[in-house]
Amino acid sequence: MDYQYILFDLTDGVATITLNRPERLNSFTVAMHREVRDALERVRDDPAARALVLTGAGRGFCAGQDLNDRAVAPGGPRPDLGESIETWYVPLVMGLRSLPKPVIAAVNGVAAGAGANLALACDVVVAARSANFIQAFCKLGLVPDSGGTWWLPRMLGGPRALGLALFGDKLPAEQAEQWGLIWKCVDDAELISTVRAMATQLASGPTLGYAHIKQAMQAAENNTLAQQLELERDSQRTLGFSADYLEGVTAFMEKRAPRFTGA
Repeated sequence: MDYQYILFDLTDGVATITLNRPERLNSFTVAMHREVRDALERVRDDPAARALVLTGAGRGFCAGQDLNDRAVAPGGPRPDLGESIETWYVPLVMGLRSLPKPVIAAVNGVAAGAGANLALACDVVVAARSANFIQAFCKLGLVPDSGGTWWLPRMLGGPRALGLALFGDKLPAEQAEQWGLIWKCVDDAELISTVRAMATQLASGPTLGYAHIKQAMQAAENNTLAQQLELERDSQRTLGFSADYLEGVTAFMEKRAPRFTGA
C-alpha cells in the first residue's frame, strides 16, 4: 500500500509509524485507519521489525477522530458511532496490544480523545514536556473510548480517572508522569533521541521474551495468582528452549554482551 496519511520507516530493527496529517493534528479518518492497519500488519509479519515507535507529525500526536470525516448535520442522518468504533478503533487498539513486539508511543504534542487512549494502548509512553493528554469526549456528550474507560481507572484510580473523564481537562505530560499514567516526560528537544535510543535497545533484545512479557502483564489484569503462576511456568518452559535464552546464558558466562536474534 502507498501511504498518503502516514509515514513508515524501518531502520536497524526499529519500525516507525508517523501519523501524518499535521494540519488536522493527525486526527483519524477512515483512510488513515486503513494505512495504519496495513503498517501494523507489516510490522507484525516482518522479522526485521523488532520494535515499533508510534508518533505524530507536526505539533500534535493525535487529536482522535476527525469529526469532518463523519460530520453530523442538523436534521440529517446520524452516524453509527458504535459501528465506527467496532470497525476501526477496536482493531487498532487490539492490534497494538497484541503485537508480539514492544511498542513505544512518542507523544510529541497534544493527545486528545481517542489519540490519548491510542498512546496508552502502547507498551511504553514517552511524552514531550509540552504535550498534554485530554479526555475530550465529555465535550461532545460521549464516553471515553479506544480503551479509555479501561486504562484510566487501572492506571490512575477511580477519582482521577473520573475527574479527567467528566471535566475533559488537559493533563500536562509532567503531571501524567507523576501520576503514573506514562513512563517518562522529557524535554521537547530530547524526545526523538530518547525514544530512538530506547527503541534501538529493544530492537536488539530478546524479541520472543518481550512478547511473553507483554502477554503475561496483560493477563495479570484478570488472572488469579494461581493462574498467573501457571502462565509464568508455561512461558519459562517455552523461552527456555529459545536461541535467545541460550545466548543470554552463554554471554553471561563469557562475561560479554549478548547478541540476541529474536529467535
